[in-house]
Amino acid sequence: MSGPATRRILEREYQDYGKPGYQRLASISVARLYNLRHHQRYRECRLNYTKTRPTAVSIGERRRPDPQGQPGYLRIDTVHQGDRPGAKGVYHINAVDEVTQWQIVAATARISEVWLEPVLAAMLRQFPFPIRGFHSDNGSEFINQTVARLLNKLLIEQTKSRPRHSNDNGLVETNNGAVIRKPMGYGYINAEHAERIQHFYSAHLNPYLNYHRPCAQADIEVDEKGRQQRHYRRYPTPLETLLALSPPTPALRQGLTVAVLQPIAAAVSDTEAAQRMQQAKGKLFELLRQPAEGLWK
Repeated sequence: MSGPATRRILEREYQDYGKPGYQRLASISVARLYNLRHHQRYRECRLNYTKTRPTAVSIGERRRPDPQGQPGYLRIDTVHQGDRPGAKGVYHINAVDEVTQWQIVAATARISEVWLEPVLAAMLRQFPFPIRGFHSDNGSEFINQTVARLLNKLLIEQTKSRPRHSNDNGLVETNNGAVIRKPMGYGYINAEHAERIQHFYSAHLNPYLNYHRPCAQADIEVDEKGRQQRHYRRYPTPLETLLALSPPTPALRQGLTVAVLQPIAAAVSDTEAAQRMQQAKGKLFELLRQPAEGLWK
């Protein structure tokens, strides 16, 4: 209660109800009451603090994946293209294999469980090797029962980033800028265009990334003090890194052979693939200026 109301109660306790214990308190000033309320002793007696209790989520294990040189351990993250009042922006899903740096990018209008499950299932099928691990941050779009059931059905191990370990998912987060933000920009793109963007990713961007884009591969050397030093001398494409595994055949999906992958890379040169991707991106942004058809009808 306010100071004057509190003082009036103390006066009534002494004058109206005749309680002698309130004789001195009945004449206390309002200013003195407020001073006492700011005193540390008053705060200790009257204020009750309840610490926030974090909710334990049993989905996924908090640790960094250890692929042991084998492909199939994915790092995954989401990139949002912004919001406007009354309109949501498109979401980009970025998945990178830790060993080969094989990368699949997808687009979706929403990241709720119902929207994300078919997108993730389609992304996992696009990798040429079996998926063994699925690592993400602690966002609810990946840490939920729907994604957990999907991964359990495919026998994929799910892990998530640890607190105060910012580099646990650093591989995919560094790719967000170079692979998604650089071609798509930072401006707002309405979620209704997710289908058009997804077609551009699957038909042009993903093939270029995996068959024609050189990726730095680190050679780790240990000095006399036991410190690791990374030297980047090799720049193969993800396909070249995959085929360099010895032998590459066990790393591929069942029914997929090297003879299927190599002609895809040899169909066009790296520069021609980049030019075709840029032309397709130009046509995409022309369409983005128009309302999408069919998706929200």
